[in-house]
Amino acid sequence: MKPKFLGKNNKSQNKGGKNLLDIIDRVSLDIKYGLDIWNVYDFMYLDNNKIPSLSVLEISIPASSKFLIESKSMKLYLNHFYNKSYKSKNEIIRKIKKDIESKIKIKIKVNFIDTFIKEPKFIYLNNFKLKKTPINKVIKFNGFRSICPVTSQPDFANIYIYSNESFDSLWLKKYLISFSDHGGFHEQCIELIFKELIKKYKIKHLEICGRFQRRGGIDINPIRGTHQKKMFINFREFNQ
Repeated sequence: MKPKFLGKNNKSQNKGGKNLLDIIDRVSLDIKYGLDIWNVYDFMYLDNNKIPSLSVLEISIPASSKFLIESKSMKLYLNHFYNKSYKSKNEIIRKIKKDIESKIKIKIKVNFIDTFIKEPKFIYLNNFKLKKTPINKVIKFNGFRSICPVTSQPDFANIYIYSNESFDSLWLKKYLISFSDHGGFHEQCIELIFKELIKKYKIKHLEICGRFQRRGGIDINPIRGTHQKKMFINFREFNQ
């Protein structure tokens, strides 16, 4: 499916409603556990007294969904709440859940949030000098870059990796840097990294989180792992 809105000026965005939501087929790489966390920083609506409220939304989409929501269409859809009045936040959550779930055919979670947890403790890969990375520690790579396959614009992120196996640190740095001109959505990039590490190192416990910088007031943060219980949750970095 080709995106209807990404990289385009489209007059139909003025109509509003769930039909603005544009879906993209998710390329399945047979990863059992995962989640895509969307943080929406510019969500505005009118409260019961028709007073504007600017809030932050957290939308969590399982990686097992057959479809992705195209990011610009999500922004356009959420922008149409700015002049609508709601009795409660729960009413808004129910509305958003219903609309998105009707498009991607899977249950999601939607929450209003007012704080983020701290970044986990990590070993900094960029200036790591030893040949092998330590096991059972979070490794952070700063300055990940990839290319949006639709707009050809660069996307930037920090990558967090937890593993019960050690990696060749130089190889891992070079591998992550190799994505600098790779065309792929955030979710696809993290899944490719996950599959490559599993293939190369035969890891039993691996979890990868990509904290991507926001676009249009939204950041998308994919998490992929071998275990249902996640190491990484919705923390936030300074440059997000």
